[in-house]
Amino acid sequence: MEAEEIQKFDTVEELLAFLPLEERKLVAELRQLVLECLPYCAEKLSYNVPFYAGHTRICFIWPGSLPWGPVKQRGVQLGFCNGNLLQDETNYLEKGKRKQVFTKTFLHVQDLDYDLIRMLLFEAGEVDARLFAQKKSRIKTRHNA
Repeated sequence: MEAEEIQKFDTVEELLAFLPLEERKLVAELRQLVLECLPYCAEKLSYNVPFYAGHTRICFIWPGSLPWGPVKQRGVQLGFCNGNLLQDETNYLEKGKRKQVFTKTFLHVQDLDYDLIRMLLFEAGEVDARLFAQKKSRIKTRHNA
């Protein structure tokens, strides 16, 4: 039995064209939010899905049509690469058994809480800047020692 071959995408537009309609709408909305809140971020396909990075990877959008390892998901996940450092007092993000990367799964566009997602994206950008400043400070300290 042959393993199902996964299509590789060169651009986010190719990915969007491949997705079922509801996932395409969700990815487009989430992408717009990310680009609005983190306009300085670079968008790059990794693992066949869009990742957004400032100094480090900040977040990603993972459509359920693309397998996450051996498991196929439903909906679209917005993932935060340093989700463990975000103030998530309402437990909006799904932690599962993960220690660092936290996600939120959406099944429909109407499930999007735009204000809360914006708040998390802005905070994720601040975490990225803080981690970079800490790393820069450690490097400077080593050079002065």
